[in-house]
This record gives sequence, C-alpha cells and structure tokens, in this order.
Amino acid sequence: MLARMDLVAPAAPYLASYVAACEQGWANERAALDPAAAAGELAEIHAGPEAFLAALNHPTRLDQPVVLPDGTTVPRLPGVRRWMWDGDYCGAISLRWQPGSTELPPYCLGHVGYAVVPWKRRRGYATDALAQMLPIARDHGLAGIDIVTDITNTASASVVQACGGVLVREYVVPEESGGFTAHQWRIAL
Repeated sequence: MLARMDLVAPAAPYLASYVAACEQGWANERAALDPAAAAGELAEIHAGPEAFLAALNHPTRLDQPVVLPDGTTVPRLPGVRRWMWDGDYCGAISLRWQPGSTELPPYCLGHVGYAVVPWKRRRGYATDALAQMLPIARDHGLAGIDIVTDITNTASASVVQACGGVLVREYVVPEESGGFTAHQWRIAL
C-alpha cells in the first residue's frame, strides 16, 4: 500500500495518469506547463511507451545531451527520476550527480529538481518527495545535495528548508541556464 504520496519509478501502470497530465499541458519537471513540451512528451509516448519509460528509468542514459534554456547542449549526467503518486500522477522529482564527486558541472544548477502539477499543489507533496529522495541520494554515494531555487519561489524554498536545507548563497545563474537570481541550498545527508 502506498503512503499518502509516494515516489514510484515511471512504469506502465502509472502511464495513463501521466498522459492525462500531459493532455492538460503538463510536461516534465523542467518544462512544467508548456503545451509544446507536453505535445513532445505525448508524441514520444505514442511512438513507443516502452522506450519512453525505459529512457526515464535508465540512470546512465548518457546518449542524449541536455538542452539548456539558451538552446545549447551539454552532456547528460547520470540520474534517477521518480513520479509522485497518490493514486494519480502528481508531479516528478529527479536526482542527478557527477560520478565520483559531490560537485556538479557549472551548467547543472543542482542535484535535485522537482515540480508538482498545479491541481495537486499545496498538499505537501513536494516536501514529501524531497524527503523520500534523500535516502536515494545517499544510496548513490552523495554526502549532501545542492538545490537551486529562484529567489521569488518562496514555496520551493520552504520545501528545501523543511527537509533541512541551509542557504549557501544568492547569485545570478549563468545566462545559458536562464540568467535569473537564485538561492543555492545545501542538504547534508
């Protein structure tokens, strides 16, 4: 039996609910509500649901680069993605790392990224998801994780603080990654 909200590996039993979210304009945690990104996710799913799910579940799927907000591409880091599930798709959280190091390359803003679909927000799901992701990060050899939030995103800052996050610095992220003013948080594991 699942908890109130649990993290699940993307899998066939959850896919219909994820598709329903995409049909409402949801994409992934990076693109959030972006009709073009959602259409791309739906096209990938319809082209091959098994391949779509396999790509999400492969921690070292390094064959596809990451496209940054400015359109440049950078190497993909190993990572884990989990879907938030309360009987329906609620959002996603991902963990990425650089093998053999707790440091990240400059183009990677943090170890963890997450987003909750708008119709499931304000239920504590992001906090629950981050708390559940911390042991997974520890299992991958990380002694701590960094999370970057936009300084105007007080909800996300509250999530990080609730999970033991400590403010490290305020800075402007590189232009190729969005150029916004951010807070960098650290959670010791």
